[in-house]
Amino acid sequence: MANPFRRRDQRSTTPAEPDAPAPALLDESSIVLSGRATDRDSAIDEVGALLVAAGAVDEAYVAGMHAREGSVSTFMGNELALPHGGADAAGAVVRTAIALVRHDDPLDWNGEPVRFVVGLAGKGSEHLALIGSLARVFTDSAEVERLRRAASAAEVLEVLAAQD
Repeated sequence: MANPFRRRDQRSTTPAEPDAPAPALLDESSIVLSGRATDRDSAIDEVGALLVAAGAVDEAYVAGMHAREGSVSTFMGNELALPHGGADAAGAVVRTAIALVRHDDPLDWNGEPVRFVVGLAGKGSEHLALIGSLARVFTDSAEVERLRRAASAAEVLEVLAAQD
């Protein structure tokens, strides 16, 4: 399966601009290397705001992220939480995208330590490839360490794009 973080040459399917480049699934403006949140709920707000700023979701999606977290934890292991809205928030998704916030000190995520908060918005089933790529990164402790040490958003993108 192709790495979704390498889809740089894809073209927009919007009828008004068929030759315009498609928006990136993750770009440098949606990566924060020193998150300011101090708890789970503010971390969801922080990463959700990046998805809103990227034009990937409406603000209602962030409320959907909180609602989902209230019903099932999005802690995935290896210092990763993957907050996302449930089916009831799908109408607030404009396009598939992710945002990533790294925290210097781990946050308490329902009793689990989280250093990486990756907000996910998926249109249809497009997000499944993203989840697979993220899983390959976060199940490899060496790759997690590379993300911990990354000094720039560009380095984070390199780590994610290197997964096959």
